[in-house]
Amino acid sequence: MADLLHLMRPGTLQLPALPPLALYVHLPWCLRKCPYCDFNSHEVKNGGLAADTAEAYLAALRADLEAALPLIWGRPIVSVFIGGGTPSLFNPEQIGQLISDIRARLPLEAGCEITLEANPGTFERERFAGFRYAGVTRLSVGVQSFDDVQLKTLGRVHSATQAREALAEAAGAFETWNLDLMYALPGQTLDDLSRELDTALGFQPPHLSVYHLTIEPNTVFATRTPEHLPDPDLASDMLDLITTKTGAQRLSRYEVSAYARDGHRCAHNLNYWQFGDYLGIGAGAHSKLSFPHRVLRQVRWREPAAFMAQDNKVSNEHEVARKDLPFEFMLNALRLKEGVTVTQFLERTGLPPSSIAQALETARGRGLLEADPARIQPTERGFDFLSDLQQLFL
Repeated sequence: MADLLHLMRPGTLQLPALPPLALYVHLPWCLRKCPYCDFNSHEVKNGGLAADTAEAYLAALRADLEAALPLIWGRPIVSVFIGGGTPSLFNPEQIGQLISDIRARLPLEAGCEITLEANPGTFERERFAGFRYAGVTRLSVGVQSFDDVQLKTLGRVHSATQAREALAEAAGAFETWNLDLMYALPGQTLDDLSRELDTALGFQPPHLSVYHLTIEPNTVFATRTPEHLPDPDLASDMLDLITTKTGAQRLSRYEVSAYARDGHRCAHNLNYWQFGDYLGIGAGAHSKLSFPHRVLRQVRWREPAAFMAQDNKVSNEHEVARKDLPFEFMLNALRLKEGVTVTQFLERTGLPPSSIAQALETARGRGLLEADPARIQPTERGFDFLSDLQQLFL
């Protein structure tokens, strides 16, 4: 792991202040690997996570966190996100232990958002209430579809009935929670999606994440791509339908794939998109940490067994090159409907205004960015052609 003295030495960047810091915790196991999934997730054997494996992994997370403390000493944590895999394979007592371990080692800001990802396939009655009691403040439920045929195609382990039961329980246990849904599924029509949205919105979720099914390299779908995927025109109509229906329910689109009621935006993801800092612990977790004159990226060992066995949990790390910072910043910030201020760019990259002046001028000239000189905000057109806009900062 990086040496603090080395990281604090003078450099070419000038960061006037360090950005907010979040914590990401990766719990890498799931019941079954979905054919579209390119996350670092690993199937558990025999349908459940062994207690001794869970215990050993929690111990490895503690060691990982303790080794990282010198790099973030004294900085308060604005949000915690426990992702996977399927974190809800861990029982509420184990999640409670994890949160206690974190609280004992890090200063969490008052009202710190603590999110746990959960799947209906690992749901049992009172389990979500148990997570709430353990200290989780926000649940994110990976439903993906309410159609049993689509769920089977997507390799999900739950049924539509289980999804509905899980959401009813989530709504009863949490004030803030998220529903994950996918669209542009094989053979899906606008009418099919309309029914899916009506079902999802019937639960009145405070937050909805809607993802276009994309075929990622190194997934089962990359080698066995499903037939009858909606074409780009139909997918675009689907997105218009999603935005219309969510808007009618007072859920506003604040990020490319996220819709929320007032006061229910995901603080953790907002920090990513605003180029905040995050410490990632656990198998395959990524970190981005700022220092007065540099930005450091780290990756943990990917395989759970290797992560648990290694004393040094960091498999590789590098300082972000000065020339790469504008694109890295814009890759995140331009996903936000409201964009960010120019000041935020200067503060979080440590670069001068001249580093993006030409790209901003080009983007505004093409109608991809709003004309406001104090903000970097996509226009409707810029939001529709996001990758073209981001490319201008490469």
